[in-house]
Amino acid sequence: MSPCQPLVYSPLSHEQWIEEGCLIRELWNQAQDPALSIARARVESGLTTRWHRLIDTVERYLILEGTGIVEVEGLGAQRVNPGDLVYIPAGAAQRIRNDGTGDLGRAI
Repeated sequence: MSPCQPLVYSPLSHEQWIEEGCLIRELWNQAQDPALSIARARVESGLTTRWHRLIDTVERYLILEGTGIVEVEGLGAQRVNPGDLVYIPAGAAQRIRNDGTGDLGRAI
């Protein structure tokens, strides 16, 4: 296995729309480090992502900006604000709604 590149620059131009219903910009996703992927997701005002699940991956949302409602299978809907961290177990269905007036940004 070759070592990972220690510094990765990810320009904003790499943001792309995904079927989940948000904009994603990959920050860290390398074959040499398969246990970790870091991305910035942005949900525009008034939008809700589609229900989705990652079978073999635990996900965490770090809310960077905006407000919203996150739903994780087996739990009730929860309000999220900047600084909140949401833990999503592998295989759990999830979605997030931006109920604020600006973008809801999260690192995943």
